Amino acid sequence: MFNPTVSPHDTNTVLISCDMTGSYITHDGGKSWRMFNLRGVVDFFAFDPKDPKTMYAHATGLWRSRDGGESWDLLYPQPATVKGVKMASDHSDEDILADPDPLGTISALAIDPDNSKVLYAAAGQKGSPALFVSKNAGGSWSKLAALGDAPRRLWVDPKSPADSRTIYAGSVRALASIAGGNVKALSVPEQANDISLGFGNGAQPMVYATSRQGVFISGDGGVTWRKAALPGESSRVRAVATSLLHPEVAYVSYNRLLLDGKKWMGVAKTTDAGKTWTLAWKEIWADEEEGSGLGGNAGVAPANLHDAWITESFGSSWGENPLVLGVANQDPNVAYGTDLGRTIATRDGGKTWNAQYSRKVGNAGWTSTGLDVTTSYGIHFDPFDGKRQFISYTDIGVFRSEDGGASWVSSRKGIPRDWQNTTYWMVFDPQVRGKVWSVNSGTHDLPRPKMWRHTPVSRYRGGVCLSLDGGKTWSKSNQGMDETGATHILLDPTSPVNARVLYVSGFGDGVYKSVDDGKTWKLKNNGITQKEPFAWRLARASNGTLYVLIARRSEDGSIGNPGDGALYSSTDGAEHWQPVALPAGANSPNGLAIDPKEPNRLYLTTWARAAGQHGDGGGIFLSEDAGKNWKQVLEKDRHIYDITIDPADANILYAAGFESSAWRSTDRGLHWTRIPGFNFKWGQRVVPDPADHSKVYITTFGGSVWHGSVDGKEEPLDIATPELAPGRN
Repeated sequence: MFNPTVSPHDTNTVLISCDMTGSYITHDGGKSWRMFNLRGVVDFFAFDPKDPKTMYAHATGLWRSRDGGESWDLLYPQPATVKGVKMASDHSDEDILADPDPLGTISALAIDPDNSKVLYAAAGQKGSPALFVSKNAGGSWSKLAALGDAPRRLWVDPKSPADSRTIYAGSVRALASIAGGNVKALSVPEQANDISLGFGNGAQPMVYATSRQGVFISGDGGVTWRKAALPGESSRVRAVATSLLHPEVAYVSYNRLLLDGKKWMGVAKTTDAGKTWTLAWKEIWADEEEGSGLGGNAGVAPANLHDAWITESFGSSWGENPLVLGVANQDPNVAYGTDLGRTIATRDGGKTWNAQYSRKVGNAGWTSTGLDVTTSYGIHFDPFDGKRQFISYTDIGVFRSEDGGASWVSSRKGIPRDWQNTTYWMVFDPQVRGKVWSVNSGTHDLPRPKMWRHTPVSRYRGGVCLSLDGGKTWSKSNQGMDETGATHILLDPTSPVNARVLYVSGFGDGVYKSVDDGKTWKLKNNGITQKEPFAWRLARASNGTLYVLIARRSEDGSIGNPGDGALYSSTDGAEHWQPVALPAGANSPNGLAIDPKEPNRLYLTTWARAAGQHGDGGGIFLSEDAGKNWKQVLEKDRHIYDITIDPADANILYAAGFESSAWRSTDRGLHWTRIPGFNFKWGQRVVPDPADHSKVYITTFGGSVWHGSVDGKEEPLDIATPELAPGRN
């Protein structure tokens, strides 16, 4: 979580962003949040100092809302100059293509405190940053001065003349003041990692910076610096933030602070410009948990820290100390800290800190406030108990609800610790109450290349677990299976009870099979030619034919077969595999669905190659002859993650992907329309609601699970850009 930004008009209104593309707004001081989509990761927010309903955000471009964050319009590049959107990367990250594009990439923004029409932007092409000004609220821009470094933040000195403002531009490598087009280079401590500035009673602003050497303060606008002394020893500091109008107050994020023979993490506070500090938020830092993915329960939360399920489930150091801090301009008692999964806030100057992302449901589990940042692969329903549901997550493992989704608890007891990071999938025995298998791994985010590009598959850990009590507790069920990134499990429903035939895809290993209820496993790769095959998903037709999807190794198709992605079929229970030709130009099969009554009717989702403007070879394809021939039935969305057939009506199909899209077809995949209301950038899988045929769940890569109707009012692609890409809606 990043960029907590408090409205200067109302401390109950706050904006936050996430590295998983979500943006979030609250108007009630964090009791509830609404997620919105700006088509990419927001790297800063800014509030208009005069109009409380006007705010700015920068993601793929510079966006502006004039209605309190309800809707957003593209301000820069100007919509009339937009020629297209490039999204050829593996994550379909977007670049707006505009001509002319005089600013280039915007890295920081500030609004004149007395005139909302005057905007200052740090922008430019790579290697040539500059300061620009607009005097007509972003309608046009002119260059004020060249800068030596791309600033992360801009501040307008409110004491400077209105017709000749002094602007401060700060980054981790440089600080400068710009007045009348003249740039004055100031200093920052060596290896600084964060910087914050405020304007008090002095003639010059007060600046705080953190570096590997500690916390530094300048009372003369960055001309000279002094080092602060936090309590304890050997502290590592990270984020720092001051109140713009009360710079004598500042907060700094620290970890590994040695005090009383223990190591601590949290937030320190000063009220006297860094002369003295108190440890306002003080938690145990458990070194042994660092980098483990899922920590233990080392440490107890301090009495003034009221966290939610993260500390309860994973220990005090899982989220770490805040990555970013934000303090209200007008009230230094209001501060937010965001870390690897949590948002924690204080409204009383650090006396108490409260979790913003979740709240307890009576004496049961936890529910969301809307500030969701988790990746979910599936939502799973116990066939014997409609109120028992599971979400298979990345980073936090599997969660369980016993009350129909009203509350949730971690449900990983018995899963080996180094497998607990991700539960990729689950399958229930359709005839035995309480019996369920899960596949788990310490390697998350598969099949994304960022995982296997830097970590050899030989180091992946994971496998199969079995539960006999409806997923409350688990036991390892992996005999004969190497440690593997287990990503999918399939049960043959025709196999005998208590001797179930099961199949597992092992990412980097291939296909494993069990004929004894999962007690023992054997690798079944005869015919699969890829070395260390990235077996990702499995599917079974009604006639018994099996399919395995092999994830690709190259984003641009440069490796070629047999190195890239592939599709195989087996008609003898995985004893032998035969290649199934992919659609022309496709190298990344992601999901496969098979018509339950016509086993030769296949629906395949693929991911575009990183080529051209929109990528090639992605979309949804249909085969009516078991993969001998394919025709494309959805082309305008080329980053489709998965496809689902409605179990109540095989004419209805659903799909989702990474282009702010969820799709529905009512004619067996021939035509597709967007599911209204879904606007998260990275969608994963659509799961029909078993209790209400008019509703669906949508799992996402970084936005948890969405739930809503498929019969809602037709809406634009998202609230931000209904006309950004003409012809693709």
